[in-house]
Amino acid sequence: MAAGSGKKEMVSAARQTKHGTAMTVFFAILAFLWISPILIVVLNSFKRKAYIFKNPFGISNVSLSRGFDRWAEGIKKTFVGMTNYANAIKKTDFFRCFGYSLFITVVSVALIVICCSMCAWYIVRVKNVATKAIYLLCLFSMIVPFQMVMFTLSKFANILHLSNPAGICIVYLGFGAGLAVFMFTGFVKQIPLEIEEAAMIDGCSPVQTYFKVVLPIMKPTIITVAILDAMWIWNDYLLPSLVLNVNKYKTIQIAVQFLKQSHGQIDWGAMMAVLVLAILPIVIFYIFVQRYIIEGVVAGAVKG
Repeated sequence: MAAGSGKKEMVSAARQTKHGTAMTVFFAILAFLWISPILIVVLNSFKRKAYIFKNPFGISNVSLSRGFDRWAEGIKKTFVGMTNYANAIKKTDFFRCFGYSLFITVVSVALIVICCSMCAWYIVRVKNVATKAIYLLCLFSMIVPFQMVMFTLSKFANILHLSNPAGICIVYLGFGAGLAVFMFTGFVKQIPLEIEEAAMIDGCSPVQTYFKVVLPIMKPTIITVAILDAMWIWNDYLLPSLVLNVNKYKTIQIAVQFLKQSHGQIDWGAMMAVLVLAILPIVIFYIFVQRYIIEGVVAGAVKG
C-alpha cells in the first residue's frame, strides 16, 4: 500500500511539474508579446529615419545570408547612436516639458491622496445625509464619461484661470477623487474605531488623530492609489491639451505631438526617442514601487 501510494504521489508531482513548466512557457511568450511594442520603439529610437519604416523589426538593412561582413556594415548604416535623442531633446525642449510633467504629477497625486483619504475618513466616521450624498457624488463621477464634460471643463478652467500647471492639479483632483474616495472608504471601514478613540483620550485633536494614527494605517491603500494616479496623470494627453495653455506650458505628451510638422511630416527618429524618454521615468517608478502594490493587496485580504 505504501509503495503504491508513493508511486501515485510521484506521478502527481511529475504532472504538476509538467503543467507548471507549460504555464511558465505560455506566460513567458505572452509577456514577450506584451512588451514587444516597447522593445520595437526602443530599437527604432536608435535608427536612421529611412530605416524605421524600411525595416522596423530588424537591426540591419542587409540580410545575414549575404555574408557577415556586409550584415555588420548594414548595422552601422542602420543605426545613428544617440543622435535621435539629442534631436528630440532639442526640438521638444525636453527638460522644461519634463519639469512641467513632474510638477503636475507629484502635486496632483499629493492632493488626491491627502484630500481624498481625509474625505473618506470623514464619510465613514460621520454618518449623515451630507456624507452619504458626498459619497454618492464621488461614485457618480466614476460613471460619467469624460467626453460629456470635457468642453464645459475647458471653458470653466479658462474662466477660473486654471490653464497653468498649478491650476490643472485642481482639475486632476476632481477627476481622481471618485476612485480614490471609493478605495479609501473601503479601507477606513476596516480600521477599528477604538484606535481613534484611544488617540482622542490621549489628547489628540481630530486633525492630529488623522495624521498621526489614521494616515499611517492607510499606507497600503495610499501607495496603491498613488501608483495608479501617477501612471494615469503622467501618461495623460487629453486633459492637458484641453486645459493648459500649450503655447506656454507643454507636458512631455503634448511635446510629442508637436514633433508632427506641417503636411504630416514627422521626424520619426526623434519621435521614437522622445517616446522612450517619456516612458522611462514611469517604468522606473513602477519597478521600484510594484512590491508595495502586492503588500497592499495582501493587507487588504487579511482581516484584523
